[in-house]
Amino acid sequence: MSSRVAGRRLSASAMVGNPGARASKATSKEKKRVALGNLTNVVGGKAGSAKGAADAKLSSSNSVANVKKGSIASLPSVNKEGSSVTKPISNQFDRAIAHHGGALQKENVCCPSVPDIVPTLVPHGSLPGLSDDSVSMEVENPDLEYLDPGSSVAGSLHCPVNDKLHISDNNDVTASNWRKDCPTPMENENTFDTDTNYEDPQLCATLARDVYKHLREAEAKKRPSPDFVETTQKDIDTSMRAVLIDWLVEVTEEYRLVPETLYLTVNYIDRYLSRKHISRHKLQLLGVSCLLIAAKYEEICAPQVEELCYITDNTYIKDEVLQMEASILSCLKFEMTAPTAKCFLRRFLLVSQVCHEGGPALHLEFLASYIAELSLLEYSLLCYVPSLIAASSIFLANFIIKPTKNPWNTTLSYHTQYKPSELHDCVKVLHRLFRVGPGSKLPAIREKYSQHKYKFVAKRYCPPSIPVKFFQDASN
Repeated sequence: MSSRVAGRRLSASAMVGNPGARASKATSKEKKRVALGNLTNVVGGKAGSAKGAADAKLSSSNSVANVKKGSIASLPSVNKEGSSVTKPISNQFDRAIAHHGGALQKENVCCPSVPDIVPTLVPHGSLPGLSDDSVSMEVENPDLEYLDPGSSVAGSLHCPVNDKLHISDNNDVTASNWRKDCPTPMENENTFDTDTNYEDPQLCATLARDVYKHLREAEAKKRPSPDFVETTQKDIDTSMRAVLIDWLVEVTEEYRLVPETLYLTVNYIDRYLSRKHISRHKLQLLGVSCLLIAAKYEEICAPQVEELCYITDNTYIKDEVLQMEASILSCLKFEMTAPTAKCFLRRFLLVSQVCHEGGPALHLEFLASYIAELSLLEYSLLCYVPSLIAASSIFLANFIIKPTKNPWNTTLSYHTQYKPSELHDCVKVLHRLFRVGPGSKLPAIREKYSQHKYKFVAKRYCPPSIPVKFFQDASN
């Protein structure tokens, strides 16, 4: 990990609990990833250059005073185009947006940590807002305390239930009734049915294929335009979008938000940009507002609006974030439930792990997740639906883990409803993205999956080419 970003994931709780950590804050400040600069652009897309030189304002006292809780970088927006400002310590983001005109203003701003919720013990019998009489559980009539199973009252209640509800104890009968409209499994001995665990209610085995069919229909209706940069936006290009998403990856990692929040945030951003034109200095405002909505949808405890303003270096105030939130909800017509690649990836991983018994399940999961997150940065992949991206991520992950084995089989084709030939183009783009990577300008995802908790999957070797025979459809 580079020295610029080695210390950007400092824990606020660790700094409070360990006095020795405060002594090393000045050193961590120098290692932190610097703030994202202004996203500016020259009309016509001509490249510009970052102006300014290293500033000597970072004194030893200042570096300690400026390190706050967390260490996430901010992304100040553009207020004045073409203004000349001082260049920050690191030129990491200078190269990220060096082709844009205007000056880059960067500040090191840290994310405030989300305060821990300390449970309060309520004394027994003293619930707030309820009197002792209102929570009394005493049964005043002993005759009505219970019903004898052999009594006429219990029998009269039991008979109508049996007449109306025909409940079968045989799981196979129940499954066949639910699946009577589903396609018949392939007549191939190598095809496995993974929806057979009827004991675990979370797997929804009897409804899994119906749910998948619904998600495939919904993803086509709630997807962004694949060419909104060329048709709708006049002040934003693909590089600005990539820089914004890279910064959002850092924010979600610092706040430990679930991956679904990140995918849903990017979906909202692209769908909004597909319908409404915005200026470049509103791009970060759009990003944090979409993050706020997605966190409310997915998280148990969503970040406060004030915290989102703080991580943007107070570039925007609370009212601006709330106004943008209302604009997003109105533009998307409150259709906030959208299938993302993460939704399909969860099911495809289950199928793939069943097909490759004995394989490294965690490595496959992290590697496929890494490839899917890389796809968020690539604007050209918007032409593919999320289910196709998820299936291509599984294909490429299987190939990287076992390059000599065919990464696709009839079971994956049956459950994903994708043939190898249909994945060819998308896999090629993901393969190039994995090998070349987003580069040093967009390091957040690569650094995230280069950690031990993700099994260092971002550092795995990937063969330079994929054999053509792996994309040939199997004959029935």
